[in-house]
Amino acid sequence: MTETAPRSPAPAEPPEREPERGAGAGTEHGPLRQAVAQRIRILQHDYRNDVSHAVQALARLRRGIGRQATETPELWGLVGMEQFYAARTAQGRGRVDEAEALRAERAAHVAVTLWALHQQSNRTKRMHVEDGASLGTAVRRLMSGTDSDEPIRKRLVRAGTATTFEVLAQRLRELVVLLRAAEIPLDYGLLAEHLDRWQRPGGPTLVRQAWGRGFHAHQGAAGPGAQQDDAPGGPVETGVDPNDTKDET
Repeated sequence: MTETAPRSPAPAEPPEREPERGAGAGTEHGPLRQAVAQRIRILQHDYRNDVSHAVQALARLRRGIGRQATETPELWGLVGMEQFYAARTAQGRGRVDEAEALRAERAAHVAVTLWALHQQSNRTKRMHVEDGASLGTAVRRLMSGTDSDEPIRKRLVRAGTATTFEVLAQRLRELVVLLRAAEIPLDYGLLAEHLDRWQRPGGPTLVRQAWGRGFHAHQGAAGPGAQQDDAPGGPVETGVDPNDTKDET
């Protein structure tokens, strides 16, 4: 059955938080980041307004979590690949080869399905915020400065040290469940860009560095889901070593 698209694009909504630059959050907006952000923006707007096609789309997207992008034709048109090709054309980029297309498909699939999980049942707040928090920054906001922070930090370490894309996606899902409970948003366009980069030679190290820097650079504010840095001279040590490739279990 053909999905009925909204008649007009959703307007760009003002950010709920100040954009966080640096630590990977302010990198150049490539076509994949633009595409995923655009696709989620429309779905998020309509879902928060309880538009039926968006409610149904998010349910389908959640069912795609943990599955391969190539195994989910029911999600064609939902994860932003049309927007990806359009953005490439607009940027004057050349033809997409098979390897690049597969990387983009896998990254968009994981990012958009995880956003659908993050946004589930929340009509009041946007869980995707463009130019918002990187994964490391968002996880840091979960921490309250107590002993209960250590399991959260370890989950970020486990995501950063995943050795396969499938394991990475599963560990990101675990973090998204925690972020959903605390209503802490994420920049899913940036996450898609990081997931694409992760699949390239040397990519896991670069992505670990971005997440680790986001974690350390965040200046916590008092309140739920946020934490003040322990020392006035700099952030606390997380144990997220960009060069550590050990896959913790």
